[in-house]
Amino acid sequence: MTGSPYAPHTASETEAMLDVVGVDSEAELFDIPDEVAFEGSFGIDSKSEASVRREIEARLGRNDDLVEFLGRGHYDHYVPSLVSDLSRRSEFLTSYTQYQPEITQGFLQALFEYQSILAELTGLPVANCSMYDAATALGEAARLAGRVRQASGSTVLVPDHLHRGKAGVLDNYVDGAELSIERYPMDDGAVDVDALADRVDEDTVMVYAESPTVHGVIEPSLSTVGELATDEDALFCLGTDLVAMALLEEPASVGADVVVGTADSLGLPTSYGMGLGLFATREGFLRQVPGRLVGASEDAAGNRAFTLTLQTREQHIRKERATSNICTNQAWVALRTAMHVASLGAGGLVDLAEDCVTDARDLAIRLDEVSGLQAPVHDRHHFREFVAHTDQPAEAVAADLESEGFAVHVVGDHRVQICVTETNRAHADALVAAFEEVA
Repeated sequence: MTGSPYAPHTASETEAMLDVVGVDSEAELFDIPDEVAFEGSFGIDSKSEASVRREIEARLGRNDDLVEFLGRGHYDHYVPSLVSDLSRRSEFLTSYTQYQPEITQGFLQALFEYQSILAELTGLPVANCSMYDAATALGEAARLAGRVRQASGSTVLVPDHLHRGKAGVLDNYVDGAELSIERYPMDDGAVDVDALADRVDEDTVMVYAESPTVHGVIEPSLSTVGELATDEDALFCLGTDLVAMALLEEPASVGADVVVGTADSLGLPTSYGMGLGLFATREGFLRQVPGRLVGASEDAAGNRAFTLTLQTREQHIRKERATSNICTNQAWVALRTAMHVASLGAGGLVDLAEDCVTDARDLAIRLDEVSGLQAPVHDRHHFREFVAHTDQPAEAVAADLESEGFAVHVVGDHRVQICVTETNRAHADALVAAFEEVA
């Protein structure tokens, strides 16, 4: 490792440190069971920095340069340059968990503002200072419901078209928690209220619904879903979006007990792997909230001060008593999101949300005029994205679009999904023209 700026330990330095702690090798510092120990080779040859850069640049250069009309949980909104400039200040970028409030007041205040933004948008009084992503937030909500719901049953009801990745994470989260996942039908892209009513009973611990849904449909029956859950003393969990909440029904007003979803649509460009989950709930569940919460208080001089108020310390020192296995958070990403929301302001956030409705509607109308296309499939209001029917096989249509320089989701044998925001709106004319060529 000699010469590395990150691990500047010579062989003699390493030997001296091992001698101090009384072991012969670094391996003796770890107690790894034989059944999980890796004895093979990674097969990665050491290379110089210059050769690694050349190899990575060549590999990335093979990527197709496509205009993406992709969504389904990853949304591309323009991130103002001030967000990157401010968030990359060293006191933010190099900060770990804000355990020492006396030296991290600025970061703690930013996270408190992030929580305040969520509380205002959801109408719920408690929001934590970030989750990994929307999928893990849903998993945490299900486990919370299992703990607080006094019922003999163990059923969590979710929409039939729940995103496959989110469903997989949820399955993993409830495995071992004595909870079971069941799905309820949809009606033209929204909740089939009658079918859901038949499924909600005393064994139900949580009902989960989304607005907008994975297909971009704005759910019109949230209040009814909330009432169905309340009537059986089940928790109502609403999956939503940071931007959508600026325009759609306030979650608390439709009876939501827990709100989860994605917050990284603001503050972070699409990364397809890294995200930011939101989690808000009622005050009665305060001590069941996963992760961490920043609180406002006063210091010895009477000045307003911020600190990590709750972080369920059992996670760190008594894991068998933990309410959650989450032991870190996306603090820096939450910081960027708070900066982005602050830069937009209340009016700017509403304007952006309104564009998400009108842009999707206008593009769907234009595509519906293309021979071989019907858009949208669902006769509903949409947010950002919608599903279109293709007379030709959807895989072939998407492949031909890719050759024209565009990327869309294939969501069925004859269905594609299209997402439009301010970052790709200028390419809408070209997309329509490409569909006219290939549909």
